[in-house]
Amino acid sequence: MHSYVIGNVTIDETIAVAEMPIAGASILGKQQSRDLGGKGANQAIVMARCGFPTSLIAAIGNDFRADSIRRRLAKEAVRSELVTLPGGTSDFSMVLTTPDGENSIVTTTEAARNLSVRHALDALGAAGPGDLAVLQGNLTDATTRGVLEEVRARGLTTAFNPSPVRPFFTELWGLIDIAFLNEGEARMLTGTTGKAAARRLMAAGVKQVVLTFGGEGAMLATEGGVFSVAAAKCRVVDTTGAGDTFMAVALASSCLRKMTLDKRAVEDAARAAAITVGRHGTLSAFPTTEEIADILASR
Repeated sequence: MHSYVIGNVTIDETIAVAEMPIAGASILGKQQSRDLGGKGANQAIVMARCGFPTSLIAAIGNDFRADSIRRRLAKEAVRSELVTLPGGTSDFSMVLTTPDGENSIVTTTEAARNLSVRHALDALGAAGPGDLAVLQGNLTDATTRGVLEEVRARGLTTAFNPSPVRPFFTELWGLIDIAFLNEGEARMLTGTTGKAAARRLMAAGVKQVVLTFGGEGAMLATEGGVFSVAAAKCRVVDTTGAGDTFMAVALASSCLRKMTLDKRAVEDAARAAAITVGRHGTLSAFPTTEEIADILASR
């Protein structure tokens, strides 16, 4: 079994600020880190650190950020299928983080939005039944739909994190096997949250739904019932990448055990996410291979 993460990769610039700016305000900040990021890269790297064979399919530009992206990915176990866009610029994120660990993120998407269906399908190669396709919300509507339709036709299991949220995503639920949403995303896409949101998503065709509530834990909804999982206790330093860690570990935990997504996978994910929020940065905050191995083996 192999996981194909089709998404974005960025360079993240994290700036520490005392509080989030209001419209029209100029504030002072301190650069905290420069790191590899992007929801696609984040999820692929963490899945690979779980020991789950993983490929990242993403677009980059032909610029200095692309060189940094290649170097950093080369240090990870993930297989990189990078599409270089001649004359294009690689995507980057500006992350503002406050002392309580909350953050606001602005991400450019020129490279991600120029990843075509054909680029993605060429990189998928021989992917087929039993493999996993993982997508997020940074690609164009056409590429997102086109890839999901093709991988479903090939018999892959599909996992989707609709972030950043776009209204178009409500048209995709029939193509999604597993959906991961935080409370805000669930409310924007279903008009409600909690069990009611999970029911609406499953009625629209999603087979399994995971809702995350930050420090209030998470919920897994399946045909067999609804299971709640408490958040792992931790000191919150920086929440950047926590949701990506959670999703990646949940998927890897279940797949490595040859199981459908279950309560144990969500519990493993909560423990891994707690490590991420206790550290600054993006890539540098993720649990190490050894830390994840301890989580996955501690049963």
